[in-house]
Amino acid sequence: MTAFDPIKIRSEFPALDQTVNDKPLVYLDNAATSQKPKAVLDALERYYTRDNANVHRGIHELSRRATVAYEDARIKVAQWINAPDSDELVWTRGTTEAINLITIAWGLDNVGEGDEILISTMEHHSNIIPWQLLARRKGASLRYIEMDSQGRLILDDLPSLLSERTKVVALGHVSNALGTVNPIKDIAAAAHEVGALVVVDGAQGAVHTKVDVQDLGVDCYAFSGHKMCGPTGIGALWARKDLLESMSPYQGGGEMIHFVGREESTWAKVPHKFEAGTPNIAGAIGMGAAVDFLAGVGMDAIAAHEDELLAYAIEQVGSIEGVHIYGPESLEERSAVVSFTLGDAHPHDISTILDAEGIAVRAGHHCAQLVMKHFGIAATARASFYLYNTKDDVDRLVEGLGIVRGIFG
Repeated sequence: MTAFDPIKIRSEFPALDQTVNDKPLVYLDNAATSQKPKAVLDALERYYTRDNANVHRGIHELSRRATVAYEDARIKVAQWINAPDSDELVWTRGTTEAINLITIAWGLDNVGEGDEILISTMEHHSNIIPWQLLARRKGASLRYIEMDSQGRLILDDLPSLLSERTKVVALGHVSNALGTVNPIKDIAAAAHEVGALVVVDGAQGAVHTKVDVQDLGVDCYAFSGHKMCGPTGIGALWARKDLLESMSPYQGGGEMIHFVGREESTWAKVPHKFEAGTPNIAGAIGMGAAVDFLAGVGMDAIAAHEDELLAYAIEQVGSIEGVHIYGPESLEERSAVVSFTLGDAHPHDISTILDAEGIAVRAGHHCAQLVMKHFGIAATARASFYLYNTKDDVDRLVEGLGIVRGIFG
């Protein structure tokens, strides 16, 4: 096995080889979106320059090649999460659309007045708003798993939150705002004891860990391509086949039909029943290429590298006077995110000053306003790491925060 070499890996990402404000770029905004390797860029170029045609139904050679590449990508991504059947993988625009698909195609028919939907105060807005809309439409109620002072779910309350009225439990695998890794397998087992559907927001989970949906024991897993080295505008929903077959179509149009009559129509088999219209063909092919790239590097090696970086970053950033880091103290309970404040400096000012030094971090509430409210703050600065980051990047971040501290005292 080839030794993990982040410098060599970094050379595969053209966007990282640039300067920002006359400084070499340090990209630490990976929780928002990752950079793309040459292998993914080449796959996109190959499709658009050689195989550009609509998929399915076409008889000509370009359509055949596009269809093969598109469906091969589905197989790759399904195998990536150990789905039992590639037909259980529905292409979507990303995690957000995947969750909305479930709330509409399953929720409208299965959640009713008086039912309960269990989520947590840790969730990204994409795993809150769709459930709020469903609850409002159907007369159901939302219940929340609360967090403790370290940003971990208080699972001692879980038995009292679950009942025969609980129709669905929807939780994030990994918090984008804190890096907290949730024990999804244990929660899923408890939810299934009361007959609840288990939906997982895997936007951050599929990035940093080897996901096995069968081992997790969940019913639905949603994730995005752009956070795992793939293109934007593509993602996937995995759901049990029997569940998908029981659901009504999410949208109507071409491709999702079997027969169209004047008064009624019949639907294509899953997954195509949920893929109306011309899909993001290039995006799917690019996501397949991203999975190939990550598999070639090795998820265990990536995870070990990120764990080492995270430990170093928490030690170095945490040693700066005035810095407060949010999230679990135990590194075993968190992923490659360092969310922090620094004295009286507003996170937007922190990000602006760091940008002047060529360092890209995110600042704001990170689409997790309930998390911010829990900690009594409006926003944090967030440095998030991926396979191409190094300890030198952390050192540059620390130097930049030294400039922030010098300005704000």
